[in-house]
Amino acid sequence: MKHLTKIFTIGFLVSFRLTAFGQADQLIKQLHNPNDKHVMVVAHRGDWRNAPENSLQAYKLAIEMGVDVVETDLNETKDGVVIVMHDETIDRTTDGKGKPSDYTLAELKKFHLRNGLGVVTKHTIPTLEELMELAKGKILVNLDKSYPYYREAYAVLKKTGTLQQAIFKTTVPYQEVRAKYGALLDSITFMPVVNIDKPAARTVIDEYQHEIKPVAFELNFPTDTSKIIENAGFIRENHSKIWINALWPWLNGGHDDDRAVEENDKKDSWDWLIARGATMIQTDRPKDLLNYLRSKSLHK
Repeated sequence: MKHLTKIFTIGFLVSFRLTAFGQADQLIKQLHNPNDKHVMVVAHRGDWRNAPENSLQAYKLAIEMGVDVVETDLNETKDGVVIVMHDETIDRTTDGKGKPSDYTLAELKKFHLRNGLGVVTKHTIPTLEELMELAKGKILVNLDKSYPYYREAYAVLKKTGTLQQAIFKTTVPYQEVRAKYGALLDSITFMPVVNIDKPAARTVIDEYQHEIKPVAFELNFPTDTSKIIENAGFIRENHSKIWINALWPWLNGGHDDDRAVEENDKKDSWDWLIARGATMIQTDRPKDLLNYLRSKSLHK
């Protein structure tokens, strides 16, 4: 009986791992389907409430939670290794001081990440390669602060076999991106970031959709009076998804995570974003958002 139980347990674990490993394929299909009304949940810097931000543990917890995308921030060491680090220095998030470019990877690995309370943990600064190996087959990864490192990141993604799982992004207009990266732009999954409160926003969106049809647009808006956000259907009709950040009120006209969770006002927060076409929401409250979307049958 114990032998049969052991066989069953091993079989279950193998099945679970294979299912998890194939999850990325389904997420890639969903990402490239602008007409899918289910909402993809993006965990900002991983599950940073329960592990240091941008740590492998934060990403591991986000994967186990069932989010669709994790957001990460890129930087580079003195010896040219792409790492995961939001700030220009390591002062706030580690027990070290200075810029990542002041250190080799081996030197950086001697420092340890701080958690949300500023307490030093056992976790170290991850490389992009380590993150992509963790994410491989399981989840999508949004590469924030990646514009200076597209070529280096591309090389890592090719090496790890995770190119289709990564979303590159920038606030830079189309012509500048094309001039800097040329044909590379045609080989990556790309999403422009647009402040739609700015006068040229519609022009920026139209040019991108005419030239390359990005997989999505990240729309930021300090106020909620933009004609674009009230009539954003044209973005989906031109084969791109709409990504909105629920993180802080100045990114979404006040329709943010804290309003949804702390004030329990879903109608004027997450519901408001979804009603305006958001099928990708970046959040600092991934568990709460997942539970809410599932209760509405809006998450796969």
